[in-house]
Amino acid sequence: MAAAQVWSVDPRTGKQREQVAVEATAREVDTAVRSAHAARSALADRTVRAAFLRTAASLLDGAGDRLVEAADAETALGPVRLTGELARTCYQLRAFADIVDEGAFLDVIIDHPDDTATPPIPDLRRYKVPLGVVAVYSASNFPFAFSVPGGDTASALAAGCPVVVKAHPDHPATSELVAALLRRAAAEHGIPEAVVGLVHGFEAGVELVKHPLVAAAGFTGSVRGGRALFDAAAARPVPIPFHGELGSLNPVVITEAAAAERAEQIGTGLAGSMTLGVGQFCVKPGLVFAPAGPAGDRLVKTLTDAVSDTAAGVLLDHRMRDNFVAGVAERAALPDVDTPVTPGAGSEHTVSPGFLTVPAARLSADGPHDLLLEECFGPVTVVARYDSQDDVTAVLSRLPGNLTATVHLSGDEAEGNGTGAAVLAELTPLAGRVLVNGWPTGVAVSAAQHHGGPYPATTSTSTSVGGTAIERWMRPVTYQTTPEALLPPELRDDNPLGLPRRVDGRRES
Repeated sequence: MAAAQVWSVDPRTGKQREQVAVEATAREVDTAVRSAHAARSALADRTVRAAFLRTAASLLDGAGDRLVEAADAETALGPVRLTGELARTCYQLRAFADIVDEGAFLDVIIDHPDDTATPPIPDLRRYKVPLGVVAVYSASNFPFAFSVPGGDTASALAAGCPVVVKAHPDHPATSELVAALLRRAAAEHGIPEAVVGLVHGFEAGVELVKHPLVAAAGFTGSVRGGRALFDAAAARPVPIPFHGELGSLNPVVITEAAAAERAEQIGTGLAGSMTLGVGQFCVKPGLVFAPAGPAGDRLVKTLTDAVSDTAAGVLLDHRMRDNFVAGVAERAALPDVDTPVTPGAGSEHTVSPGFLTVPAARLSADGPHDLLLEECFGPVTVVARYDSQDDVTAVLSRLPGNLTATVHLSGDEAEGNGTGAAVLAELTPLAGRVLVNGWPTGVAVSAAQHHGGPYPATTSTSTSVGGTAIERWMRPVTYQTTPEALLPPELRDDNPLGLPRRVDGRRES
């Protein structure tokens, strides 16, 4: 593997700013993974682990101005957006610290012997243990929340797993700054800094997923890149879990009654959601079903006005900008596709938001219009005008898996009258999060959150956001007829750690 310099690049100009690091060689990846593996026992104490996560959050908070400045220089996402994202990231670290303290994630279950059962039950004690070193692949569009200190890293560390992060090339300097703070937090609690490794370079990412001591991987990015790594993870002599978030169209269905009731409100909300962050959110609504009649016309008119008033913006890098400009041009050239607001190039370094309209019937069968059913990263959406609910059903039946699916209902439909329940039933198989009368952009960090969905939204059934994200990095182990003195403290009858658990079928807390 040839070494190459890693540069920070300003997306506003396309110019290199500073040399940040050198792409990791295969030997350096091996060293990072082996060092992380050797440090894993330092995460065994849950009290120390929780304190480490809270200190990491405090250090990130304290360095906020410097981190936001560095991230903005590399991503052009803006101080307001990045300040909010950093706050979310710190909250997430603290939330996982609380989860570690509580201990319910260990899922302790104890069944005492029962000779009267059929067949008889011996003494069985089950809990979950960490998998080992986790490879984390940073996302381009979230330099904090889905990158070095993001949900994959936070949940893996909370589970007791060291991480080796493959930095994203769009924000290498930010990655280095954050990794240094995480390592400092570890050192403050006597944990080896190697529990947070960082490598740069495409080949380093490939070497990482193949390393025999890597026990699992988390990825956020493109379908092409994620699928290649997923296949590599499955092709290993010992396959490993690969939790990848790959792509999502995030369909939205607007019923005729909802459009008639509040077309202008829905149109304004759609404009804000599809252009938020210059359309670079993984849950951006990319396909919207709107009725073909007068109510739908009002909605499109409002959307046109709102998007027309939205300024051009900078995408994360020039490769993404080129792909966006080419992608929207190819889509706009399809038969029966109109562009009320034409998306495409703004200035030399920006893109202008816009949207396309097409008869929904054009999307109901195989053909060139299938391109409109593929995600286009950037500030654009496709509005499919339908004549009947059958048109919507025909297209929904052709969609792959998504992170989200949304329906906008009228007040009467929301009360259970009309087609609301039927539309929800059609959307539920398509996505991991189903919304009613809202917009998918914005993913709350919450115990009940699910950020995942059927393939290609994700490669597993797990979530990458929320408390249950920790489950990805653990596996269950059962001890049978094991003497009390040899049991882990988590499984002993006297419950010395005070853990929530289920004993003989009854939950204790």
